[in-house]
Amino acid sequence: MSTVSEEPVSSIDKYKNAEGGWRLHHVKGDLFSCREDEVLAHCISEDCRMGAGIAVKFKKQFSGVDELKKQKKVPGQCAVLKRNKRFVYYLITKEKYSHKPTYDNLRQSLVDMKSHCLQNGVTGISMPRIGCGLDRLSWDKVEEMLKQCPEAARDVCPEEEETQHTRDCVWSSCLG
Repeated sequence: MSTVSEEPVSSIDKYKNAEGGWRLHHVKGDLFSCREDEVLAHCISEDCRMGAGIAVKFKKQFSGVDELKKQKKVPGQCAVLKRNKRFVYYLITKEKYSHKPTYDNLRQSLVDMKSHCLQNGVTGISMPRIGCGLDRLSWDKVEEMLKQCPEAARDVCPEEEETQHTRDCVWSSCLG
């Protein structure tokens, strides 16, 4: 079990989406302590720098920067690493690390990720509040975007116990 050295976040509400979108289950917990077969996702830039925020932890935990670069993904696409029993999704939301993402690029990268999920039998994804940390997207807008995902699904992710080092995680079931 690894720990995330982030400050604890405030209260998290639970949310179950109505029909027609992703079901989101907000959890306060360590994203990296989930099961080894749990699929993970986060946002990065096309240049794959991953030099700040939670991206640093993904880079350290899963390495594979050269493997990601060889995929030649552009903003609006999703790069993928396979690590043992899990996929790790890298949503490409901007060209360079110093840029800010657009909602359109995030939406397109989510669609690309969903396509990979459908092709590979993925039914649940664990992720932080994507695009809302250092990238400063509005969580209200991102959450609404996730709700609008056209396929409803069951919630398959368990709640994590609160630990000393917690971060706000979104456990989303994106596919049925």
